[in-house]
Amino acid sequence: MEHKNTLKTWPEAAPRLIAVAAGREAADLVIRGGKWVNVHTREVLEGYDIAVAEGRFAAIAPDLSVNIGPQTEVIEANGRYMIPGLVDGHMHIESGMLTPAEFAAAVIPHGTTTMFTDPHEIANVLGLAGVRMMHDEALKQPVNIFTQMPSCAPSAPGLETTGYEITPEDVAEAMTWPGIIGLGEMMNFPGVIQADPKMLAEIAATQNAGKTVGGHYASPDLGGPFRAYVAGGPADDHEGTCEADAIARVRMGMRSMMRLGSAWYDVKTQITAVTEKGLDPRNFILCTDDCHSGTLVNDGHMNRVYRHAVDCGADPLVALQMCTINTATHFGLERELGSVAPGRRADLILTSDLVTLPVEQVIARGRTVAMGGKITVDCPHYNWPEAARQTVHLGKELATDDFVIAAPEGANTVTARVIGVVENQAPTKALTAELSVLDGRVNGDPAQDIAQIALVERHRGTGGVVNGFVSGFGYKGRMAMGSTVAHDSHHMIVVGTDREMMAACANRLGEMGGGISVWKDGAEIASVPLPIAGLMSDDPAATVAERASRMVEAMAECGCTLNNAYMQHSLLALVVIPEIRISDLGLVDVTRFELTELFE
Repeated sequence: MEHKNTLKTWPEAAPRLIAVAAGREAADLVIRGGKWVNVHTREVLEGYDIAVAEGRFAAIAPDLSVNIGPQTEVIEANGRYMIPGLVDGHMHIESGMLTPAEFAAAVIPHGTTTMFTDPHEIANVLGLAGVRMMHDEALKQPVNIFTQMPSCAPSAPGLETTGYEITPEDVAEAMTWPGIIGLGEMMNFPGVIQADPKMLAEIAATQNAGKTVGGHYASPDLGGPFRAYVAGGPADDHEGTCEADAIARVRMGMRSMMRLGSAWYDVKTQITAVTEKGLDPRNFILCTDDCHSGTLVNDGHMNRVYRHAVDCGADPLVALQMCTINTATHFGLERELGSVAPGRRADLILTSDLVTLPVEQVIARGRTVAMGGKITVDCPHYNWPEAARQTVHLGKELATDDFVIAAPEGANTVTARVIGVVENQAPTKALTAELSVLDGRVNGDPAQDIAQIALVERHRGTGGVVNGFVSGFGYKGRMAMGSTVAHDSHHMIVVGTDREMMAACANRLGEMGGGISVWKDGAEIASVPLPIAGLMSDDPAATVAERASRMVEAMAECGCTLNNAYMQHSLLALVVIPEIRISDLGLVDVTRFELTELFE
């Protein structure tokens, strides 16, 4: 088994922790003279020292000079705040377009020392084997990356075809792996509500292993369907968007996970449940869900979410609990991490201000991992096999004709269903538009901001292309934009105003082994190669972020002004979020969970 985790368990470390705490032995590290931020009691205690041994906190007291021996490393806190390392309660590493190692390297300087990650993107492409690769690389890192076994590949059975399907047997097997903490978000909420035996078997395998079931209830209906979903076992939910959503979840004994990602802004509208309604904040958790590399490099990670929560009126100590101890408690790890207390992993941040939270020094498992925003440790890479790097199977060279939309016999105009993109939100609008017919073909209409969208099958080489229309990007001129990141089944999505460009873009992605490509006036003007599963790069975050920001500029050069338009692009095949999406089987009406026709 390929993983390295030298941290002793608390029982293994106990003799040494006791000896240090009793003052009989020197510590490995003493942090002197800081403000101890205690998330168990929500207090700031001035003038404390912290002694660390075996990568765990041994003692916290006003004077631990007794623990300083000739070999002891001493860090002067100089009156700064000593807070727990930050914890992300729900996220997908693949959204950063980075491997676990490079994601860790990007977020460690921002103070993230623990992540609960659901690799369901790679599960759709490479199945259980892909999850195992992510899990194994995660366990090599100098910080804590816990893996949730993906639950829903496909996320909507019968409405899409994935590269692999996840089975209850896969889930049961994964529960035996050392780094698996629970089940990834249960997106097939209609399946749970209908008591689908396969979904319930996955939940049962997780609960029987004593692990946590992640939730995803993406519906505003807080009546019977919501009650049925909660009764099925999911323990948390990050899909809430308003105060009523947050309140309903915590009243039912779920944890409300409030997210601020690159395209999700769901903290401000829900945190009022705590700041204004006064509900017990221990049942609320902050998370990112999806952050792309540019956000990580330029804006931060959980430190960004924390600052935002404080800006939204949360007491800093309450916001800190929401991204440390609350999350640890939820996953059954309160005795292991999430606070500065004896026996816990020595994950700690030194900061001079609790409101703006400058991350000045980061310690993980008792060693300094970042100083002044720069990483100081190595994040080891997994040796990704060739099978994980060759995942774009088009089956043929695509041609202009593959992107033709034929009109119904004898029609001069058609009423077409159009996917309407909504800025900064995951849901789309089911629109209709009158489109003209030329030579028996229906074209998009830049005047109505309607472009063509195509979903190109890329897992089995079927050569299949499903065509439709999309509105909201504002594209003009001759262009195409394509991506093999296409949640959740990760076929290829190409959006364009010109069929020739669309074909060229798709073929380029095939030859690149996956990623993103933007074309304008006959040439590629930007690309982000993502060779691992067509989802991730093993280059450093800064390199990927630079390519991604060039990609965003290129989209703007094609007329697109939407905030986070790439994120919207990549979600157009997400057949679990209303109202309308595209899949390899056709257009999907997600309010009814059924396939629908392109023309009315």
